[in-house]
Parts: sequence; structure tokens; C-alpha cells
Amino acid sequence: MSEGPINAERERLEEARRGTADWRLWGPYLAERAWGTVREDYSADGNAWDHFTHEQSRSRVYRWSEDGLGGICDREQRLCFALALWNGRDPFLKERAFGLTGPQGNRGEDVKECWFYRDALPTASYLRYLYKYPQAPFPYRELIEENARRTREDPPYLLTDTGCFDEQRYWDIDVFYAKAGPREIHIRIYLKNRGPDTASSRPMRPAGWPCSVST
Repeated sequence: MSEGPINAERERLEEARRGTADWRLWGPYLAERAWGTVREDYSADGNAWDHFTHEQSRSRVYRWSEDGLGGICDREQRLCFALALWNGRDPFLKERAFGLTGPQGNRGEDVKECWFYRDALPTASYLRYLYKYPQAPFPYRELIEENARRTREDPPYLLTDTGCFDEQRYWDIDVFYAKAGPREIHIRIYLKNRGPDTASSRPMRPAGWPCSVST
């Protein structure tokens, strides 16, 4: 990296420290998975996993939190931005990370997704996120049932074990965030078909892509 970008980030950090510019107002504060957590547990018996499951998360209102794939939000989580994807074959949109609850996993709680945080600056003025979305139906039921059959002595059954990435039949979804100012964020999202055949993906997105968000 050249000295220019390094100095620019140092200046942003100093402005944030002095309180002259709120560069940390927006950032990657949005969880990939908030369902089933203690924060969202307002059950009578304190059983967070059974009180708020992944199956319920797409049709229930969150009380204290939100979640989303590769998302950002303001520090008070009043406004959230995240991906919503559909491969044309799943029964519902891919909006949050899927995983097993503590009782479901043979090794306890375990997220069954493939995603990567590629890059970030301390003020979140630049962020890059990569998600790998299978073109085959996402194996929700298979992951639950196979892990239920395994004991704690067995290895966990992972998404990559299901064969849903065979022949590279998936999309790379590359998300970039860049701040032009503390309240102006530019967002660019790339979808790349890694498979051997043409495949139709249906991202649910704002009009005009890439887009800019000002708050």
C-alpha cells in the first residue's frame, strides 16, 4: 500500500479520536446470525435455541438485534444493509448465516456457511466480504440430520462435505464498501459464476447497482 492511503486512514482515525468526524458511525456491526442468541432470548425457561430457531428467523420480528450476510449498520443499528440472495431453487431467500443450534450439532453450535472477511480498515472506511452461494439447493435438512447422527467423537459434517460445491457450481459474491465521508457509503457487489454452465442467480437488491447510501 502506498503512503497516501495509509496517511488518509491515519487522518480519519485522528478525526474520530478528536470527535471532529464520526468515521465509526457506520461499520460491520451487523451479525451474520442473531437468531438463537441470548440477546434474543425472552423465553420463560431461558432456552434460547428452542425459543428462536433458524426456521423462525425469516418470519419473526427481532426484538433486540438484527442479522444479515455481509452487512453494515450504524452503531445503534437503526438502519441495516445486507445481502438477500436466491438461487432459484431454495424454498426461501438466503438472508442470514445458517447453522446448527447447540443441541443439533455433534460439536455444539456450528455455522454451516462459507464466507470470508477479505479486507478492512480500522474506521471501516473500506471493507471487503466474500460469500460462496451454492447453485444447488442449500442442504439445510441434510446438515441437520447428518450431524444429529454423529457423536462427539466424530468430525462435524460441514457444508463442503455435502457436495453442493462439486464442479465449482456456486457463485462468488464479492461485496465492497467504501466511505466517501462519515455519512456517505459507496457499495459495489460482484457476482461471479464459478461453475461450468450458465446459471441464473436472483439477488434481491436496491435499484441501481452499484449504489451509494447517504445518511
